Amino acid sequence: MQDPNEDTEWNDALRAKGILPPKPKEKEITEDDIIGMIENTIEQKQHQGKDLSKMGLDELDELEDSEDEAVLLDYRKKRIAEMKAMSQKAKFGSVIEISGKDYVDEVTKAGSEIYVVLHLYSRGVPFCSLINQHLSQLAVRFPATKFIKAIATTCIPNYPERNLPTIFVYYEGQMKKQLVGPAELGGLNLSCEELEFMLGQAKAINTNITEDPRKARAVKDKMFADLADSNDW
Repeated sequence: MQDPNEDTEWNDALRAKGILPPKPKEKEITEDDIIGMIENTIEQKQHQGKDLSKMGLDELDELEDSEDEAVLLDYRKKRIAEMKAMSQKAKFGSVIEISGKDYVDEVTKAGSEIYVVLHLYSRGVPFCSLINQHLSQLAVRFPATKFIKAIATTCIPNYPERNLPTIFVYYEGQMKKQLVGPAELGGLNLSCEELEFMLGQAKAINTNITEDPRKARAVKDKMFADLADSNDW
């Protein structure tokens, strides 16, 4: 059945002949309605401690624009402060080579709230070269941390080569972590991601890696080993 209130030519013809009643008139927005809308807006703003009872519509619009601008300005100030704080901490960005005579100034006197990652290495150890490559990448990505490398025997006379590579982590001059030798560092298969995780666990860097990548590598290695064993048959 057709809706008698629907706006169609058929219904218009029926209304003209008196068969259908006239269309009800749409309610007009009165001045009282407009005043009610304004008062409602004022009530919503009262909790902000602003006296809006004498403001017109234009003034209310301007106030809303200014409030939005104030919020953006406040956010901008906070972001500038955060960026300034980060830039003040981002003092480094590369791996510094030191010798024994630089140790005190560069490590124990590195400064307040400074993490130092010191790599003791030997040019004759391939794993040390790998660690240096990884540290060069991490130093760029985490410039708030001071990355240092030194030939082991220039800092510690007669330091055993079997302990290389060695990584010491310091904070405000105090040693917080030591990773000594290939076994503890994971051997020549160590990835940069895995080293990043280790340093993150020592809080030397603010990494987003929360799961040990070595676990995933161990699972993958086992899968390949099992596959190789099955192929032998």
